[in-house]
Amino acid sequence: MTTEVRFYHLQRQSTEQALPALVNKALQTGKRIIIQTADAKAASALNDHLWTYDASSFLPHGTAKDGNAEYQPIFITHNNDNPNGAKILILTGGADRDPKTDYDLCCEIFDGNNETALSTARAKWKAYKEANSLTLTYWQQTENGWEKKA
Repeated sequence: MTTEVRFYHLQRQSTEQALPALVNKALQTGKRIIIQTADAKAASALNDHLWTYDASSFLPHGTAKDGNAEYQPIFITHNNDNPNGAKILILTGGADRDPKTDYDLCCEIFDGNNETALSTARAKWKAYKEANSLTLTYWQQTENGWEKKA
């Protein structure tokens, strides 16, 4: 099975603003999700954010601090682990992991207004394309929502 990698080029929202909707859509597939951040501080901040971003919405998630990872539909980490048996990997804040190992879908979310993040995403796209073992799509945020660019 070929892993699909989707690049999400943020231009109109921050990761914190865009991520809940993307995670909710991924959760609707019935598959477990890993959200990987660049470091422990970012993982903790994202964990707090997902509890409070919308009083009328709920994304069932946890971190290593919460324990019982195998029961978490969404697990937030900064490590290259997969304790909940996720099939969807979401990489944020420059987190890096080989998506081919365990995942059906990998989402690379990056800030298109940050030149370093944009350059890193371009390099990853090129490397993934050269690997020739992944299905790649590129989505860019516009005033009308997400637009498929490649």
